[in-house]
Amino acid sequence: MNSDDITNALEVTAKLMELHNENPFKIKSIAAAAYKLDKLRYDFEGKTQEEISSIEGIGKSIAAKIHELLTTGTTKELTELYEKTPLGVVEMLGIKGLGPKKVRQLWLELNLESVGELLYACNENRLTTLKGFGEKTQAAIKLSIEFKLANNNKFHYASLEKPVKDLVEFISEQQNELQVAQVGQLARKCEVIDKIEILLDGKISADISPFEKTIPLKINFILCEPAEFFYKYVELTSTAEHLEKINFVGLDSTEFFDDEEIYTALNLQYIEPELREGLNEVDLALNHDIPKLIEMEDLKGILHNHTTYSDGVHTLSEMAGYCKGLGYEYLGICDHSRSAFYAQGLPIEKVLEQQKEIDKLNLTFSNFTVLKGIESDILNDGSLDYPEEILKTFDFIVASVHSNLKMNEEKATERLIKAIENPFTSILGHPTGRLLLARPGYPINHKKVIDACAANKVSVELNAHPYRLDIDWRWIWYCLEKKVKISINPDAHHREGFHDMYYGVCAARKGMLSKEFCLNALSLTELKQEFLK
Repeated sequence: MNSDDITNALEVTAKLMELHNENPFKIKSIAAAAYKLDKLRYDFEGKTQEEISSIEGIGKSIAAKIHELLTTGTTKELTELYEKTPLGVVEMLGIKGLGPKKVRQLWLELNLESVGELLYACNENRLTTLKGFGEKTQAAIKLSIEFKLANNNKFHYASLEKPVKDLVEFISEQQNELQVAQVGQLARKCEVIDKIEILLDGKISADISPFEKTIPLKINFILCEPAEFFYKYVELTSTAEHLEKINFVGLDSTEFFDDEEIYTALNLQYIEPELREGLNEVDLALNHDIPKLIEMEDLKGILHNHTTYSDGVHTLSEMAGYCKGLGYEYLGICDHSRSAFYAQGLPIEKVLEQQKEIDKLNLTFSNFTVLKGIESDILNDGSLDYPEEILKTFDFIVASVHSNLKMNEEKATERLIKAIENPFTSILGHPTGRLLLARPGYPINHKKVIDACAANKVSVELNAHPYRLDIDWRWIWYCLEKKVKISINPDAHHREGFHDMYYGVCAARKGMLSKEFCLNALSLTELKQEFLK
């Protein structure tokens, strides 16, 4: 089991215990450990129970549960909880807006034992008969169920990329005479995956069953003749719209030795697999106008990160040292602002304390700088979360919405634009607040928001966390058209979160971002000048 599996098992244990009215102190302890691990993404492979218990926030009792999960795949306690809970009731716990206490009401008072029954009950207006449930709650639950059902059997790119890559590499190593490649959505690095396709020019003889057990989707293996491998590769990595635009029918009788040769034969600039969406990439390729896409090596620093000052796992010095070790020039610290009570947002005295620590820390570094930032909550009226005398002490400010995400498009857009117009705003953080497969984005008029960023010299964040990837890459083209820079930020709450920059770069490349329009591809000197504009 990996860290995500263990976190999920602990979360489910806590929820089922609460569902059955068990010891509240024990529930709180397990839930807190799950919350900690969710941020940490700890690698448990080969770790002893004693080593696990030494993790901050994980005591001996929780360590024993984790060790049992690693050893057996479950715990005796979780097994017993599952045995006395209908499967459909367990599934109801996964509906956004429904905590264990409400699910218990639905189960015991309305005799609902499945998500389907719950949806039907919403349509029949039955939830409003329960204490604590009103029409608004019922409507919100109905929307959450419909959203969840629409996203069944879909997975984040980040959760499938490595296991499928490992499978492809294993097949290649075991049968080096075979040509094998990922195609389809994975080849295009789509943010959400509902189909896995692998192209081969021969049959698999190696035992791949251990890999198939780690991959939650059915794998579609597609066989072709060796001579047509790259023709089929282009065909299967492309959307129907892309294929229609390149019109490569008739080339199937020619043997190609890589996919670049196919685009050359079509008198087109080479189009990377992640761009083969059928948007504007073919028109640009006709005139060789596709820019050199951004790469990880182009990034000079990492902005928008959290520490133990708010809800991060690692200290300021730990985050800085790890970032420097990765070869970056600078790190932007952006802990939560004071209105974010749920995330231990910084009161003014804590802001000043952190800034003093940053000054001291910078004296210990050469060729590396920690920048003073904040992730300032955008309040309901669009204002930022501190008075001007505090805002001006930061090197830069990421302005983000975290609350009241149910405004209509007009009000939501006005709120963001007011924050963008604030002279202290440097970057608009995760503009829609979406969580892929969990929460749709804040309803905004993207063009008006991006226009405001252009007018006020504000960059737009591409939040690199694989569950966010917000701004959506489909809007990067409009940012580029308006000369608005994109800041690829991991929103890291722990050191390992810095590695999410890779997923941000994947999304940025789909949006055709080049290093010239990436804020954190600037050197430290250039970045400071940019923040002064």
